[in-house]
Amino acid sequence: MTTEYQYDLVVVGGGPAGSSAAYEASKNGIRVALLEKEETIAQSVRTSGVTWIQNIKEFGIPDDCYNPIKNYTFCSPNNEITIKDKIPQAAVLDVRKTYRWLAEQAKNQGVDIFLKTNIKNVIKNKDGDIVGVTGTNKEEEVIFHAKIIVDASGFSSTISRAMGFVSQWKRFGVGAEYEMKAEHVDKDTWYLMVGQKYSPAGYAWIFPVGKNIVRIGVGVGKPESSVDPTEKLNELIKSKIGPIKKLGKITPIEFHYGLIPNDGLSRKTVYNNLILVGDSAGQANPLVLEGIRYAIKFGRIAGKISADAIKSGKTDELALSPYEKNWKKAIESKIKSAGKIQDRWIGLSDEQWDEELNIIKELKPNEFLDFIKADFGLIDMIKMATRHPKLVVRQLFSLVKTKNN
Repeated sequence: MTTEYQYDLVVVGGGPAGSSAAYEASKNGIRVALLEKEETIAQSVRTSGVTWIQNIKEFGIPDDCYNPIKNYTFCSPNNEITIKDKIPQAAVLDVRKTYRWLAEQAKNQGVDIFLKTNIKNVIKNKDGDIVGVTGTNKEEEVIFHAKIIVDASGFSSTISRAMGFVSQWKRFGVGAEYEMKAEHVDKDTWYLMVGQKYSPAGYAWIFPVGKNIVRIGVGVGKPESSVDPTEKLNELIKSKIGPIKKLGKITPIEFHYGLIPNDGLSRKTVYNNLILVGDSAGQANPLVLEGIRYAIKFGRIAGKISADAIKSGKTDELALSPYEKNWKKAIESKIKSAGKIQDRWIGLSDEQWDEELNIIKELKPNEFLDFIKADFGLIDMIKMATRHPKLVVRQLFSLVKTKNN
């Protein structure tokens, strides 16, 4: 049996980018379907959920969806430093609760959500442009026709790959993480652990979710390292090295595993009748490989521009191009600069990381956060270099200047 549906906009992927695009498009007066392959929204968690309170407030995410963070500890094999702030500026999301809140927002705005809907192929018109998608839903064949498709399918980029527009990411991060009950948790402090002892071509982390819950994980860059992050994570937990031993008794609750693109902003993100957003578009901060804030922000922009295009009767690449211009203006230069710094970090030895922490500890909380968020421009780096004339911040400023020119 085959069921056919007709919508103005079809969004493939029920993560933060997809839910945000669907919500904003429906709010702007068009008929929207949101398709998710899992049985529930956020059935599987694939991210550690780090983000920033400024963005949380901007998006209206409820207070019970995150744990505020105001202290930031860096550990290398032979060094440990902590930057303490007076107020929380970072946060660790309850990922499942946040994603479901975003989807509920979309549903309340009139979006039709189809769960257990696995999209396998695309429908093209005589000119080769996408005009729909096909797949299965609860054992039956389904066809969705639409004027615009939003590819929010994440790392797999299901729609844009089916169209032949993209291939597999060449450079990406792989993360493995346990959510665990812990005996001793400082819920105000996160830990980032760097150096070969913790992760080759990446970092390990301890992110507190609440009073007695933490996420302990390892991220590894590919193809820079062939190490399996799950094996490395199990090794760290078993040996309880570094700050892990401070947690006391730890008991696993749930295992998370995910991939995130790290190819920079290398993809074209608009085609006739098609927009790519979130991980499908490669919109991630390369320094700590986080992108939830970008997914929500640019998802909403994609939804608004899609709605405007559909109502105007023009859904070609030119009509959708304001979306790409918007996100490029917002983050392109910052992501390029952060990528250059990441390249430098990947090449550091354990001894060099020990020294790098002595540089980082001189930064003020706002300077550190702007840096780790990749939220800096030339003016910010010039000011930082002026305030810290002895630091390698001058060297980092040179990297940013070179990358932006």
